[in-house]
Amino acid sequence: MSPDEIRPLDLGEIDQRIQEEQEDLEQLRFEHAIAQLPNPMILRKKRRTIARLKTIRTEKQDAGEAA
Repeated sequence: MSPDEIRPLDLGEIDQRIQEEQEDLEQLRFEHAIAQLPNPMILRKKRRTIARLKTIRTEKQDAGEAA
């Protein structure tokens, strides 16, 4: 998910996406601990997406866009 796709979302939607991505990441980590993932780069992409979401959420909060 690119920053251009995230910026139009409001804070509530961003928080919801963060929660969903964190749940997905937790599930992938569990699967990776049990058996080899077909593509372990998915873990990196999920972590980076979560970081992007959190960064943009912080930018919006600092700009005064309270939900």
